[in-house]
Amino acid sequence: MLYSMITVIKSPFVQHKLTILRNKKTSNTVFRQTMNETSYLIAADVLKHLPYKRVKVQTPLKNTNGIFLSKQIILVPILRAGLGLLEGFSKFLPDAEKGHIGLYRDEQTYEPVEYLFKLPKIKNKKILILDPMLATGNSSTAAIDLVRNKGANIKDIFLISLLAAPEGLKNIQKKQKGIHIFTCSIDSRLDKNKFIVPGLGDAGDRYMGT
Repeated sequence: MLYSMITVIKSPFVQHKLTILRNKKTSNTVFRQTMNETSYLIAADVLKHLPYKRVKVQTPLKNTNGIFLSKQIILVPILRAGLGLLEGFSKFLPDAEKGHIGLYRDEQTYEPVEYLFKLPKIKNKKILILDPMLATGNSSTAAIDLVRNKGANIKDIFLISLLAAPEGLKNIQKKQKGIHIFTCSIDSRLDKNKFIVPGLGDAGDRYMGT
């Protein structure tokens, strides 16, 4: 099935926040604040799917059982827009390591151009790639390839977005079989300029105020 590895985060409050982000009248300041707030909601859902292990813990009264993350987490935003999803994950996972992938889209070919790639050691770790706008899927695919070329297993990579286009999802699932994708909405299509429709415009520009 095409969407077998896709989790759509369904929450009325997430949709409430998404409505604010979609609105062209939303100021850059409110857009940035709302994107940061939404990152907490997305993170709370994604964290359910991370690997955990059972542990013993001593409370002030007695020993009991609990669970703890079984793998170190690496957060990897795709610059610039990926920074908009970083805050929630960073606050919930204060010990998470961070990498950065810098890609921009060639406006003639719509292909990603790499300008930055920094990643800590990834052996036996879970990598969360943050890419809010999954349009053609080319940038996400390139980012996943960069991480896999460092030795990461596809099963240890999560791709996390805010919005996704069907064309981008199909592209990624064709090229990155087994990847688990999270998004808050699968929108209707891409326009002739490869922007998500209805979408919310350029997330990076609106988040950065440029």
